[in-house]
Parts: sequence; structure tokens; C-alpha cells
Amino acid sequence: MKRRNWTREELIVAFNLYCKIEFSKINYRHHLIIKLSEAINRTPSAVAWKLVNFASLDPSLTRRGIKGATNTGKLDKIIFEEFTNNWEDLAYESELLLSKFLKEEINLDDEIDFDEGKEVKRTVKVRVNQSFFRSTVLSSYDFKCCLTGIDIPELLIASHIVPWSKDKKNRLNPQNGLCLNNLHDKAFDKGLLTFDRNFKLVLSHSLKKSDEEFAKKYFQEFEGKELRLPKRFIPDEQFLDFHNKNIFIQ
Repeated sequence: MKRRNWTREELIVAFNLYCKIEFSKINYRHHLIIKLSEAINRTPSAVAWKLVNFASLDPSLTRRGIKGATNTGKLDKIIFEEFTNNWEDLAYESELLLSKFLKEEINLDDEIDFDEGKEVKRTVKVRVNQSFFRSTVLSSYDFKCCLTGIDIPELLIASHIVPWSKDKKNRLNPQNGLCLNNLHDKAFDKGLLTFDRNFKLVLSHSLKKSDEEFAKKYFQEFEGKELRLPKRFIPDEQFLDFHNKNIFIQ
């Protein structure tokens, strides 16, 4: 039987799963991989292998000495580059395609009529993309806070290193994200703590010198601790530099 080539749409959806499935759980038994394989008439093994192909193109993994498959195709590379150069549009396109293939509506907190007008569609895109960013960042960190190890999803935030309003191009870039719990996310957002280029926690003067038991227990205890690096999409040092210089309060 002649092997069927992957289409652009199939690869975009496969990359969507590559982003959102925990790296250690990418295999033919994963329920999302099985669902997609049925929807596009391919075997679960073929879909899982395609995700492994994308891993071979991920510089975050290459830096850690992790290799993916060696038979990556030309179109695989094109899709990978399209995503990494235009996260905002490709993330949204991939979510729409995934819902089409699986015949499932995109899950939003409130019902919205997608045909209500440009402003509503713009709002929908933002919310869909925010959900994609959260799923991608949290899965990269195995749904654990990178500082404390807290693994309760309801308490975890996909924190932007460079704020959403400051860098449109990298709003959805998972290398611009950290998985933090609610408390440390708020402190990070307000510039009360940061991470240096060695991924170690740095505290503001006010937190470092505080005599409050709360500050000692929840902040000073972690000073100098190296964050738990994600399985993929390691934070970009340039984003950390921006946070240190423009957000962090010395």
C-alpha cells in the first residue's frame, strides 16, 4: 500500500498536540493521540511518531541532548518554523483545525456566537490563544510549579516573563512562559522576584530583608533556588533579561 503523505492541516494539528501533551507521555496509547489518529485515518503509532519528529526540531531539547526521530520531513520543518515565527496565528489555526477534525466545539468558559462580528471574533481568538498558552506551558512543566513543585492545576498559572502587553510577537511563545503557583506568579508579575540567566530565584530588597514570617517561609526559603526546567520550551534568557531590567524591583 502506498504511504499517504501528511497534509499541512494534519501537521498543524499534530504540532498542537506536541505542544499540549506532556513530553514523557507522547506515545501511541495517549487518548488524544488515539482520537486524532481516528479522525485523520492514521494509526496512533504514526501520529505519535510525528510528534517525536517535531521533538528533533526543538532547540530546547537539543540543548539537553535529547534527540527525536531522524526521518523528519521537509514539511515538518516548515510547520515547526511557521509556529515558532508566528505563535499567535498558528496557535489559533491549530485549535480551529483540531476542533474540526475531532468534530468538537472549542471549549470556552462562556458561550459565544463565532459569527457575531469582528470584535467578538477577536475576543474569541485571544481567549483561545490564552488557553493554548496555558496548556502548552503547564504541560511543558509536567503540571508542576517550577519553584515549589506544587502540582494542583487549579493553583497553577502560565506566567508571562515578558508581559502580554509588552511583546505581541511572543505572547504565545511558550519560551516566554513559566509555570508558577498563584502566590509566586503574583510576586513575579509585580517584580518582587525574578530569575537570573542561571534560572535561580532572585528576591527584591523588600522581600529579602522582611522580618515577616510569611516572607521568610514563602520567599526567603527559596532564594537562590534553581527553577525546575521544563521538558521543552526552556525559558529564553533574553526574556529573563527583560524581566530583570524592566519589571524586577531591586
